[in-house]
Amino acid sequence: MLKLNYYMYWGFFLSFLSLLFFFTFLNLILVDYSYFLEWKILEVNSFSIYYVILLDWISTLFISVVLIISSMVVFYSMNYMGVGTYSSNRFLFLVILFVFSMFLMIISPNLISILLGWDGLGLVSYCLVIYFNSMKSYLAGLITCLTNRLGDIGLLISLAWMVSFGSWHFIFYLDFFSSTLFYMIIVSSFTKSAQIPFSSWLPAAMAAPTPVSALVHSSTLVTAGVYLLIRFFNFSVYNNMFFLLLSMLTMFMSSFCANYEFDLKKIIALSTLSQLGLMMSSLFLGFVNLSFFHLLTHAMFKSLLFLCAGIFIFYMNDNQDIRFMGSVCNFLPFCTSCFNLSNMALCGLPFLSGFYSKDLILEMSLMNSMGILFNLIFFVSLGLTCSYSIRLFYYSMIMNSKFKCHFFFYEEKLIMKLSIFILTLFSVIFGCLILWILLVDFMMILLPIHLKLMPLIFITMGSWVGLHLSEFKTFLFSQTFYFFTNMWFMFSYSFYLYKYTYSYSLMLKMNLNWGELFGAMGISYYLLKLSNLLQFYSNNSMKIMFLSFAVWLLIIL
Repeated sequence: MLKLNYYMYWGFFLSFLSLLFFFTFLNLILVDYSYFLEWKILEVNSFSIYYVILLDWISTLFISVVLIISSMVVFYSMNYMGVGTYSSNRFLFLVILFVFSMFLMIISPNLISILLGWDGLGLVSYCLVIYFNSMKSYLAGLITCLTNRLGDIGLLISLAWMVSFGSWHFIFYLDFFSSTLFYMIIVSSFTKSAQIPFSSWLPAAMAAPTPVSALVHSSTLVTAGVYLLIRFFNFSVYNNMFFLLLSMLTMFMSSFCANYEFDLKKIIALSTLSQLGLMMSSLFLGFVNLSFFHLLTHAMFKSLLFLCAGIFIFYMNDNQDIRFMGSVCNFLPFCTSCFNLSNMALCGLPFLSGFYSKDLILEMSLMNSMGILFNLIFFVSLGLTCSYSIRLFYYSMIMNSKFKCHFFFYEEKLIMKLSIFILTLFSVIFGCLILWILLVDFMMILLPIHLKLMPLIFITMGSWVGLHLSEFKTFLFSQTFYFFTNMWFMFSYSFYLYKYTYSYSLMLKMNLNWGELFGAMGISYYLLKLSNLLQFYSNNSMKIMFLSFAVWLLIIL
């Protein structure tokens, strides 16, 4: 019998709350009703400060998804993080605080109350990223915190801008805002959802424990930016090709870079970045409900992907290299099956959860006549998603193991199996379930057969490319490999000004690198190499002459 502890209490409590909000969602969408609650805190002259709660079908459904994933993560963490120590209790309360911050952010149609949850997410995420006491974790936490604070500037400017309206209830003034205010909100959302040029913090946040990664990358921190844009939606401002191009480039860049990575958690983080780019792109195309629909389905299979990856890392002695993950299916068959099922949902394989949202977005984009460049980026990114998913499948199922010490491989604990099984169930049925309930409002899709089959063609092509990429033992183009594994050098761009501008280190770096290479020492080095080559020719002049004669004779004949 399982011994009750804090993890069990909170897991059951979050599950109960999730069911409560789901039934509330069913009631609200059935009667087409919303609850709006106000609490006046302060009034200064003509300006009032309220704390506001909005319960409609969007907020209740999203809260239900966040809470069910959080409860599964809490159950999973009971075995993963250990129970009964001060450290594990601290971890649990940080996770609960993180979920509570997201809860405050979801139910608020007011900028002040949104800022409360928004800053709570940033602060608690910093505490969770630096949970492990190492220099790598501290640096990752610093990058996460500073990048998110950079984006919060947009939210603070919006807060000051709205004082002239006499209220911070933005939901009533969406048609009266100037475009500048919307641009500030978009900048804040881009940093929170790690779009270009703020993408560097998302893979760095992988220093957090794996259960936290499952929570952060599925339904809480990174999805807060997308959710804020859904609440602030204004098509006249969002119909902007610049933001659409940035979102699509994020999707393309992260999908491409994931094919060059060997770190398991970083591959899954880049896949999250790719799906966030897809959500943002659909949002800037005007498909608000489809973007929200994909946000929900993605949360289910991405949390499952992280939990299964956490078990792999746990039983491989904290090794995250996928090249050591071969034949893991022999030792963890249930976990590997769920892992590959979530990979298939990520690809958009019919008829799993991810298919219903992703296929609708792709077909609606074809109906939207965006132009061949945008459609090409969309579908190539879909193919690359399948490519790195098949690569993970290859390394987990087909490749022979290079990690010989299997003595600590034993089957997962019962409570971990249960949480993974429930998320697997949702990864299969949640897409069609929500589609039937919501009846997402989209126009009739009328496409010729070759466009209708394009998603399946790109899924097949991407899978084939991923299978062949997995067989490469070395990369011939090492500089290209370095370029893609470093996310197009985005990390260097983000911190170049902080590190080198107006500093002695910049001068020193220039003197010791470029100066040595192209200065006096570099010229003497190349002259020495050239003299060695000339010496070789002079010593072997007869051999070279006969060899060249033979080559030319063969060419003439």
